[in-house]
Amino acid sequence: MRIAALSDIHGNADALAAVLSDLRGQSPDQIFNLGDCFSGPLDVVRTADLLADLGASTVCGNHDRALIGGGVHDLWDRAAAPLMPQTALDWITGLPMTLQSGPIFACHAAPHDDATFWTEAMVAGQPQRAPLARITAHAGDIQAEVLLCGHTHVARTVQLADGRLVVNPGSVGCPGFYDPDTAPPYRMSVGVSHALYAILDRGPMGWTVSHRQVPYDTAPNMARAATFPDWVAALGSGWVT
Repeated sequence: MRIAALSDIHGNADALAAVLSDLRGQSPDQIFNLGDCFSGPLDVVRTADLLADLGASTVCGNHDRALIGGGVHDLWDRAAAPLMPQTALDWITGLPMTLQSGPIFACHAAPHDDATFWTEAMVAGQPQRAPLARITAHAGDIQAEVLLCGHTHVARTVQLADGRLVVNPGSVGCPGFYDPDTAPPYRMSVGVSHALYAILDRGPMGWTVSHRQVPYDTAPNMARAATFPDWVAALGSGWVT
């Protein structure tokens, strides 16, 4: 069994196209999309077109929820909202918050909250891997071999004491962000400008996880995001300074 996991596209159609091109050589049996598909200043229309043909098992992210729930206060959401095709809004309106397919559980952030970091923790405004006890607590008693999550934009795999894997594929479209509304404010930087996703293979010894980093031309997106300094920095280098 082979699955692909992608998350946090954030309207970056160029990055999504690069991932889908790479994905064709991987031939997964099933694709999981972990949400936050459109929010951002890039190309939500083309992103919607690409996702419409993908047929991925998809959950709703916190930014997706904001776009359909009238809570468009974030700058990223305000940039995307006027450009959203009605078909895309209708699609995300019907998305579940979590889903399970066989041995795979999927959510956007954490199982019970679409805006809580699961695999990362912020310490004095700096990200680091969350403690195992906290990761395990969020996993609760979910009966699945693999627990997929996104939201942090950072690729991470953690094995729990009972053998379950928590896998964050990282962000397809946004390799870093700055959040001024926390205390203290924090910056999340992936460290590469590539599009990230993950391939998981189930074999006789269990699951093999491959975190993939796909390069693509980020210059057009940097021009589209010219009025968003954190986006320009992240797309150009993978770092938000």
